[in-house]
Amino acid sequence: MIIEEIKANLEDLDAHEVKQRHIEKVYLESANLVKRIQRVKTDHGNEIGIRLKNPKDLAAGDILFMDEKNLIVIDVLTDDLLIIQPRSIYEMGTIAHQLGNRHLPAQFEGDEMLVQYDYLVEELLQELKIPYKREDRKVKQAFRHIGHSHD
Repeated sequence: MIIEEIKANLEDLDAHEVKQRHIEKVYLESANLVKRIQRVKTDHGNEIGIRLKNPKDLAAGDILFMDEKNLIVIDVLTDDLLIIQPRSIYEMGTIAHQLGNRHLPAQFEGDEMLVQYDYLVEELLQELKIPYKREDRKVKQAFRHIGHSHD
């Protein structure tokens, strides 16, 4: 089976619609969410080719296949993350500036800044006394570097 477009996302469907279907999952590392062409295997052992026509990143909950009885859905494996929890706008600005200088991609969930684990960043957070924790957590989208060069 070759998938060329995302049908919808689980968040777009009514809960009853989802419950009445058998769900098969494709587990991806967050870094693979940006790949438009890849071969994957479902948790039931079925191989699927993904060749997206549109340049769109995959996301957790994306539906690759749907019929009256079945769904094939993207799920994301956990990432080793630093969850940064600044206490003030000063701490937020300080760490954002430091991470920006390193071109480190970040995501935000509520009041938390999420970055992929890096021991140098952990040492920096300890040095700056900015609260953080390290945990394995699923992210909904890939960590994406923003194209930029210093001219």
